[in-house]
Amino acid sequence: MTADYDYDLFVIGAGSGGVRAARMSASYGARVAVAEERYLGGTCVNVGCIPKKLFVYASHYAEDFTDAAGFGWTAGAPRFDWKTLVANKDKEIARLNGIYRRLLEGAGVTIYEARATLKDAHTLDVGGRAVTAERILIATGGWPVVPGIPGREHAITSNEAFYLERLPRRAIIVGGGYISVEFAGIFRGLGVETVQLYRGDLFLRGFDGDVRRHLAQEMKKKGVDLRFNANIAKIDKAAKGLVAMLEDGSTLDADVILYATGRAPNTDGLGLEAAGVERRPDGAIVIDGNFRTNVPSIYALGDVTHRVELTPVAIAEAMAFASTQFKGVARTMDYALIPTAVFSIPPIGTVGYTEEAAREHCGPVDIYRSTFRPLRGTLSGSDEQTLMKLIVQKSTDKVVGCHMVGPDAGEIVQGLAVALKCGATKAQFDATVGIHPTTAEEFVTMREPVPAPAKQAAE
Repeated sequence: MTADYDYDLFVIGAGSGGVRAARMSASYGARVAVAEERYLGGTCVNVGCIPKKLFVYASHYAEDFTDAAGFGWTAGAPRFDWKTLVANKDKEIARLNGIYRRLLEGAGVTIYEARATLKDAHTLDVGGRAVTAERILIATGGWPVVPGIPGREHAITSNEAFYLERLPRRAIIVGGGYISVEFAGIFRGLGVETVQLYRGDLFLRGFDGDVRRHLAQEMKKKGVDLRFNANIAKIDKAAKGLVAMLEDGSTLDADVILYATGRAPNTDGLGLEAAGVERRPDGAIVIDGNFRTNVPSIYALGDVTHRVELTPVAIAEAMAFASTQFKGVARTMDYALIPTAVFSIPPIGTVGYTEEAAREHCGPVDIYRSTFRPLRGTLSGSDEQTLMKLIVQKSTDKVVGCHMVGPDAGEIVQGLAVALKCGATKAQFDATVGIHPTTAEEFVTMREPVPAPAKQAAE
């Protein structure tokens, strides 16, 4: 650290990764500033994880009211008010924005509410003012992408979905990733006629095959009109809403068309070219294992690097960066066995290998799988099925994959992720006493593997 610069570290972007890197670096004695042109907290707090989870909670109450009857509860006809949900969500986001501001200011971080762009390896233009820093960290995240089809201006993304003036009667969700299935569940749970289109054979590419198939089955039962191998060719404005013409020539009417077909690293217009920072063809910033770009004084982490696009990953990367650069304790990011959840309805929790990947990388495996109706459904009358699955490497008996589709999947799999990170074996799972009656106990009571596929059995 040197006095030759205005700051020891300048962070571009005050999302989860940028804020954590700024705070921790300042706590280690660095002079730190952060620039944010939109909102403190980034995507996760403002138009991502937090508002999405709040909307998921809201959408599930329709089922909860129905389920209550089986347990003896009688209430009046439920009514939903979209404006109340949006207003209360906005209040919570504003509260979180304030917390982020206080955390930064309390750590001694200077906040610039302006756009920052690179002029060279150590100089930035921050709202028209030249600022210098010994190290610069880019943590500008990602941004939704809408394909360039005719009428794309009539579509929205997840960014706008949180601020709709009114709840649509008919919605089309385009995409096959976690954001698309989450919003399909949200809209359907709130009573919207919902169609989800995906250009492939089955959504959630990269997730376990059983998980993908099971979720599709459950979403269809809940009334989501899933259409695979389908895509929009163009969107037209109509007298009452929108008309989507599909590639097969058919049409669908909607009030809202939401694209969740991917996010691109938010790197355009940052001055990367001026500073000589290398990018991949998709716009992602190229970094090494210590988050350093090809320019020694410039670093990047989080979604802008297009590695693992999860908020907790960006935060963990920020901790490793700050420790290495300003605490003097070298740390690297471990990307193995990162758990994740999809807040679909029902939700997914997953950690470790999918069955398909395990068969490719782990040699022979045993698969333990259970599908059942949870206890709650016996009185509520719900026919929703929960799926639980363990993947065990035969040569070591290690549990190398754990997957669940069902209520509280994320909460349950978080604990199991610790076990997998510690190298737990199936024998240790079997030796663990279950908590009865819970859904989670199924993970320690599955005793017989499912029959192996013919190809593996012959090996």
